[in-house]
Amino acid sequence: MTFLELAKERFSVRKFTDKPVEKEKLDLILQAANAAPTAKNQQPQRIYVLQSEKALTTLSQLTPCVFGAKTVLLFTYNLDEQWNNPLQSDIFSGIEDVSIVATHAMLQAAELGIGSCWCNYFPNQKLEEALNLPKNERTVLFMPIGYADEAAAPSPNHTAKKPLKDTVTYL
Repeated sequence: MTFLELAKERFSVRKFTDKPVEKEKLDLILQAANAAPTAKNQQPQRIYVLQSEKALTTLSQLTPCVFGAKTVLLFTYNLDEQWNNPLQSDIFSGIEDVSIVATHAMLQAAELGIGSCWCNYFPNQKLEEALNLPKNERTVLFMPIGYADEAAAPSPNHTAKKPLKDTVTYL
C-alpha cells in the first residue's frame, strides 16, 4: 500500500473492541511518534499512555470520546522546551510539534491495523489537573487507539474533500 492509499483509507474509529493493543505494536507506534520532527529538534512533546482503569475513567468523566478504547495516548508539550521564534516573540511551536508527533503515531497505528481517533473535545485544564500533570505542560489532544469494532465505519464526511484548487494557491 502506498502512503497516499494509507492516508485515504485511515479513518477516525469511534467504536473499539476489547482486544488490547499488543505491546510490540504500541512500542512501534511510540517509536514512530519519537521519530517525528519538531522545531529545532527541541522535542517538547510528552505522551502519556492511559491504560489503567483509573486514568481511563478520569478521561471518560470529562469527555464522551474514549469510544471504549483500552489504550488512549494523551499528547502534551512542555512550555519550557517548545521553540520560540526569535523573529516574532509570540510564535511558539508546542502545538505544531505535538500535532506532527501525533500524526506520526496515528499513521503508524493505521499501518499496523490499529484504529485511532484524533480528539480535542475535552476541557484541557480540568484534565491536566485531574491527571496531576506538571504545571509547565499543556494538553493538545488525546487519541484512543485499538482494534476497530466491526460496526466502526468512517463518518459520512470522511471522503468529502475540497478540490485542490480551493485549498492550494501558487504564488
